[in-house]
Amino acid sequence: MAAALVGDMELTEPLLWNDYNSGRKPEKHAELIKKINAKNAKFIAFGLILGFILYHGLIHLRYGNNSCKWLLSDGRYKGDMEWQPYGCMMHKYTQTDTRRCMRYLAFWGRYNQFVFIGDSRVYQMYLAFLDHLTGHTSRPQPVPSNHNFNDTQLKLTVTYVHSPFVSDTMVQMFHVWQKAKPPPSVIVAGAAAWSIRYGNDSTKAVEEYTYNLTRLVDSLDKIVDNKGQVLWALQEPVSDEKAVETNTRIDLYNRAAMEVLEHSKVEVWSSCRLVAQTKQPGQAIYLHDTQILLNSYCNDHMNYNDGTCCSSAEPYTSLQVVTFSVLAVCFILGCGMAVKRKLQGLRADPPTAGYILTTSLAKLGLIMAYFYLCDRTNFFMKENKYYSPVSFWLPIGYVFALGLFFTEDSRYTKVLHRDQTEEWKGWMQLVILIYNMTGATSNLQIYNHVRMLISAYLFLNGYGHFYYLWHRSDAGIVRFFQVLFRLNMTTVILCLCMNRPYQFYYYVPVVSFWFSLLYLVLVAPPRVTAASCEHNPLHYLYLVLKLVGLFSFIIMLYMSEVFFDKVFVTRPWKALFVTTDDDIHEWW
Repeated sequence: MAAALVGDMELTEPLLWNDYNSGRKPEKHAELIKKINAKNAKFIAFGLILGFILYHGLIHLRYGNNSCKWLLSDGRYKGDMEWQPYGCMMHKYTQTDTRRCMRYLAFWGRYNQFVFIGDSRVYQMYLAFLDHLTGHTSRPQPVPSNHNFNDTQLKLTVTYVHSPFVSDTMVQMFHVWQKAKPPPSVIVAGAAAWSIRYGNDSTKAVEEYTYNLTRLVDSLDKIVDNKGQVLWALQEPVSDEKAVETNTRIDLYNRAAMEVLEHSKVEVWSSCRLVAQTKQPGQAIYLHDTQILLNSYCNDHMNYNDGTCCSSAEPYTSLQVVTFSVLAVCFILGCGMAVKRKLQGLRADPPTAGYILTTSLAKLGLIMAYFYLCDRTNFFMKENKYYSPVSFWLPIGYVFALGLFFTEDSRYTKVLHRDQTEEWKGWMQLVILIYNMTGATSNLQIYNHVRMLISAYLFLNGYGHFYYLWHRSDAGIVRFFQVLFRLNMTTVILCLCMNRPYQFYYYVPVVSFWFSLLYLVLVAPPRVTAASCEHNPLHYLYLVLKLVGLFSFIIMLYMSEVFFDKVFVTRPWKALFVTTDDDIHEWW
């Protein structure tokens, strides 16, 4: 062995010496390029994921994971001037959404009572909330002492109580609500502007404001204990040129309110102060406040996909527990087998089929756990999608540049050969991914083009299956189930792990359905292939008749909704075509 190594050194060293003598250096960049491969990319991605998990875990340990607190405390304006809370997604409620929420809660016996108490700024919040409910714009009018709105169908009451000071009037009202059974669902309170205006910048006025707030704390806590929600809105900043109260004094009063309510059960609504720091018209600012209030009240009941603020994590099911338990067992076995293989020095030997299956299931378990952490929990912070031309076209241009500089020759010469179709599918997948990630659905032109790409992808799938069945003779039942397994394995695992219906991943059901239909048409006797048509041209007629029969069946389904429902909304295959709401709109 030693002699062989010495012989190798004698052979290789003069070659390296000759390279340096001839002025040529070892190609280090070639070695670097070799390291840029899928295996190393997976290690880097895995390291990044661990880093993200550690980072968000530290944030939750330090600041907590209450998304309601994030909604009411911090945020910013996006480029489209929509308010984006910190760390969670805010659903934009329409009048229909709001009424649906109130009707749903009323159906379960909950009385929707909203109370706004405070100065003229709280009255503006009340008007914006009322305008959203009714769909009408209120005319400017003097601030009344009290105002009420009722909707018996929704079991809804919205009340405004004028109380510009934290005075005995406000204390008395909170005592009344404290004893009410049940108390108001939501109380929005805030009063500082008049105290700032008439306090003459005195320390005594701030102390009196703090004392009066302290008198409220006991009643506020008892209302929260009785399952009411109390929001104390901080005073928003103003322009020194247009108002008497200065931002310095406003900050002083806000700080006093936060110190008094810090250890109470009241939620301090400080994000309304940030919402007001914009050049938008006054009423537009209060519309953002209305959206924040509705997200705080409705999200946990309506389960909108784009409304994670104040929405608790989805409860897991027994099927999810069983699925993740099986994957966890596979992960433990896979880790044990990998460690044993390394310790016994068997890494050079080819792995067994059992080892490959177990380690693959172990990796699948890790991936599904990460998916669950992202999609079904509030562990990772989320943000609403916002489309901008730069965010969409920049990655598209990057993909285009990569396509220009990285090309390969193909050994095929026919039109739509395998290399062409695979490349076509690949760049379409990237474009569709960018389209979904950047929220480009709001752009009609991009939306229409992406619809064409999805149709082209469906065509390529159908073309590939047809080409295989037309030119190959192995179209048995084994081949059929192999294709269905490759198409649906990941989707079925996702359904089990994420507690979602099969139709939730709508593209795979579409491809699977049309592949099954195409397989039945082509394989049904008489079997028609390219070879059979060469021997007997009459088989072309059989193929045409089969396709005519298929098109006739599709037209019948299209023309008769009753017939369509009889076929597709029938057990046991009903679950493959409907959503959680028994909706079949993806097909009809």
